[in-house]
Amino acid sequence: MKVVTASKMKYLEALAFKQGSSETDFMEEAGSGIALVVHDYVEIHNLEHTIQMVCGKGNNAGDAYVAGIHLLHLDYDIVAYQLVPIDDCSKLCQDNYRRFLEEGGRVLRIDHPDNLYFPYKGLIIDGILGTGFSGKVSDLYGIVIEKMNQSGLPIIAVDIPSGLDGSTGIVQTDNRSVIATETAFLGLPKLGFFLNDGWESVGKLRYVNFGLPENFIEESDTDYIMLTKEDVAPLLPKMMRTRHKYQAGHVVALAGSPEMPGAALLSTNAALHSGAGIVHLLHPAGMEIQLAASIPELIKIPYATDADSLQVVLTAMNKASAVFVGPGLGRGVKTFELLRQVLPALNVPCVIDADALNFLASPEGQHISLPEQCILTPHRGEMDRLLNISEPHTPITEDYLNRCVKYANAKNATIVLKGGPTYIIPPEGSIYICPRGDPGMATAGSGDILTGLIAGFLAQKLLPKQAALLGCYIHGTAGEYAAVELTSYCMTASDILYRFPEGFLLEEM
Repeated sequence: MKVVTASKMKYLEALAFKQGSSETDFMEEAGSGIALVVHDYVEIHNLEHTIQMVCGKGNNAGDAYVAGIHLLHLDYDIVAYQLVPIDDCSKLCQDNYRRFLEEGGRVLRIDHPDNLYFPYKGLIIDGILGTGFSGKVSDLYGIVIEKMNQSGLPIIAVDIPSGLDGSTGIVQTDNRSVIATETAFLGLPKLGFFLNDGWESVGKLRYVNFGLPENFIEESDTDYIMLTKEDVAPLLPKMMRTRHKYQAGHVVALAGSPEMPGAALLSTNAALHSGAGIVHLLHPAGMEIQLAASIPELIKIPYATDADSLQVVLTAMNKASAVFVGPGLGRGVKTFELLRQVLPALNVPCVIDADALNFLASPEGQHISLPEQCILTPHRGEMDRLLNISEPHTPITEDYLNRCVKYANAKNATIVLKGGPTYIIPPEGSIYICPRGDPGMATAGSGDILTGLIAGFLAQKLLPKQAALLGCYIHGTAGEYAAVELTSYCMTASDILYRFPEGFLLEEM
């Protein structure tokens, strides 16, 4: 699904109006879709049918009033808090405000934030500011937004959380943006959802089709794509009834060290559960006891550090369908020397992660040539080192992502920039954004699980971009299911692996 700036969305709507589309019809469709999002949330979470709508003066408020009308028909108790005199509002907002009253809705005019109180039940619909907003919110709006965030109630934002810039994702006024539980975005996701403060504000994204003609979307240029189930489902490797284990894919991992055996075990376990037919682990000799807890399907091959063992390592790796390198290897001199010799000699698809990325960022690794079909899977700190950025972490910006694009092009490699959200950056192409996942996935070993999963898809003949897109989406979906079962606090990386079945079914939460 294409991702656009707020100004681009406004331009597409203006084109549609010129060709006969109706703003009134758009608002009716938008409000109907928002009402469905709200109703689904209430039913799934078994909430009382009580809603507070907080409305500003623009069409965003008009959308909220239409949603309120539809929810009244479903026997919801709704009160709207109108923050601006209705005569100062947009015409469509005024029209649907009056319709809402005629249908039995209640409206309270709020001219001072002290007059606003939220009950301890139901949810809030945020209809204060839309995607046309940029800059700083007013004092009234800012205090109301703070009250909304402190209410403890779920918040469904109409199109975008109020206070968030739809193009940049910047919140300029003392972090005064609505922190939405879900955002019912209209038509297309906005770039600001995924930059700077955006991801912290939007919550779970819910698509609402408001009737924008498809041809306007198809003809719209963008550098960003948000992944959907429809994008990744066709990428799942087909199961042939006659296949054998080598046709299913042979993965070889160069991973693990006596100090960090867990990373090797997690990543190879994920590869075995990816659909690949056979997985070998190349590991330093002498750590057999640390690896004794591996599942029996894993084939372990120890290696020494002499020249003969190096040839054994290379031979084993180049016989594979795909390899991955890095989880738990460590950063010692001998490890870096091994990587210096191995990486340029690989001629099979490869995933490079963890300590192998730290090698690439080192002076001796910066100019190493990489395999032709290569995926790098850095988290933000590792990506900063690859880009030679020394300042403390800053929010993700377009400039930062453009630097990642240049690096991907220079290395002819696909980059998976892990985080919330995850960005998939192939050389010479669009930036893909994976919206799936849960904060509980920020736990040791989660990235190792992703590395093994992606390598398994490479072994099943997916191209690097395809393997990265599918792997990130399934990994994120599995993480969401693990969090539902265990909470974001209690889940571990292994729990993500155990929820792979739901991930492979590409189930929506």
